[in-house]
Amino acid sequence: MSNLKSLASQTAIYGLSSILGRSINFLLIIIYTAYLTQEDLGSFTGIYALIGFLNIVFTYGMETTFFRFATGKNLNPQKVYHSTQSLLLISTLALGSTVYLLAPSLAHWLDYPGQAYLFRWTALILSFDALLAIPFAKLRLDNKAWAFAGSKLLNISLNVGFNLLLIVAIPAWIASGYLSEGFLGYRSDWGVEYILLANLLANGLIIPVVWWKAGFFSFHLDKSILVPMWRFSFPLLFMGLAGVTNELVSRLLFEYLLPADFYSGLSARKAAGIFGANFKLAILMNLVIQAFKYAAEPFFFKKSIDPNSPALYAKVMHGFVIFTSVLMLAISVNLDWIGPLFLRGEGYEAGLYIVPTLLMGYLLLGVYFNLSIWFKITDKTSYSLWITLAGAVVSLLVIFALVPEYGFIGAALSTLASYSLMVVICFFFGQKYYPIPYPTVKLVVYLLSAFGLSYAGFFLHLEPAALNFFAKNGIVILFLILIVWVERKDLLAFLFKKK
Repeated sequence: MSNLKSLASQTAIYGLSSILGRSINFLLIIIYTAYLTQEDLGSFTGIYALIGFLNIVFTYGMETTFFRFATGKNLNPQKVYHSTQSLLLISTLALGSTVYLLAPSLAHWLDYPGQAYLFRWTALILSFDALLAIPFAKLRLDNKAWAFAGSKLLNISLNVGFNLLLIVAIPAWIASGYLSEGFLGYRSDWGVEYILLANLLANGLIIPVVWWKAGFFSFHLDKSILVPMWRFSFPLLFMGLAGVTNELVSRLLFEYLLPADFYSGLSARKAAGIFGANFKLAILMNLVIQAFKYAAEPFFFKKSIDPNSPALYAKVMHGFVIFTSVLMLAISVNLDWIGPLFLRGEGYEAGLYIVPTLLMGYLLLGVYFNLSIWFKITDKTSYSLWITLAGAVVSLLVIFALVPEYGFIGAALSTLASYSLMVVICFFFGQKYYPIPYPTVKLVVYLLSAFGLSYAGFFLHLEPAALNFFAKNGIVILFLILIVWVERKDLLAFLFKKK
């Protein structure tokens, strides 16, 4: 139990930066939907989906590889850090330059005529992200959770500050006469441009802070370390690409697959803006999973040599499913007021019904992360490639088949279908090569019950509004009471046993 409490404590600290910080960042959706057009939101959705894809290429699985070689290979962690960061510096310069030079072609292919500068800024954002990846990973490895949290919060605060300055403050000052029109070249017709520019400035300013906290590296390439690291990470690169396909491809392709006039009065790019804004609401689940991942990945590797680790991994999965199932249900039943609270412009509520499906998809992504420990600690990372490729193929098939017919929900179902398949395949092979005693039946019942109740609560509408609110949240309370009753013995042990 002390191991679980340690993991919970680490998750709480990482959650401070991930949940609090990204919640602050998440509030930007209020600004975007209030001050920018749906077309700008569509551009934001598509370009950041592209950034998500290319981020995987720029880091090519080196974060997980760094953890593995710095903890379980009898190597000097500092030497591994220097070699890994040196390699990423070289590859980032090469890849960043390539994207920068291809900017005019990308603008043409993605239908952004005359806006090649967007993709030049994208190249710089990707480069800065890659140069921060391993220093952030080292902070996690060294258990410097507070340094990690503080750096993340500073980065997010800078990004939010620049967004508010460029999208809200400067236009207001110009309108009030405090600043002249065209102040420092300011363009009132820009929208998504200022989102990218704010991100670029925030990431650039945070690099020296994170490098200082993690420890500045000396340029060093050790072939004896890098060759086996590359062999380990190469399948993870394709796993990452397939995985990000599952997560982002719906947002990248949506506007190009949606038939003209599918939604009355909306262009495909505006509809993509509505889809992307509602996708943002599901980030509440993703924040929890990200915080858990930050703490759990180094924890899992460090505990892998413990003969009792399979039982420990099972308990971690058990707690994870319970918590996230309750979270999914609580968000879903309250979307009638959560949605309008964050999506301030008109028309965005048309996509709210896809949010429970997206929440379930992200939840299953977290389940997959728990399951995937078997191929990471047994060095069978090639399985990750085939599992995620299967998920990517299903994701693409569902998108191409359902988006032209069903619009928003077709795209959302692609996320759910791909992660469902990945969970099933990963569980099957994991139990074959590294058996873990998961309480499978109980967890499946929790997941399916929470998902069904999420839609029951979402579509429940009673009058007056107060009765509706209490009835919806009564579903959450009853579900939680049932779980507490079923889990009462383990819950008491977790809370009161010291060892």
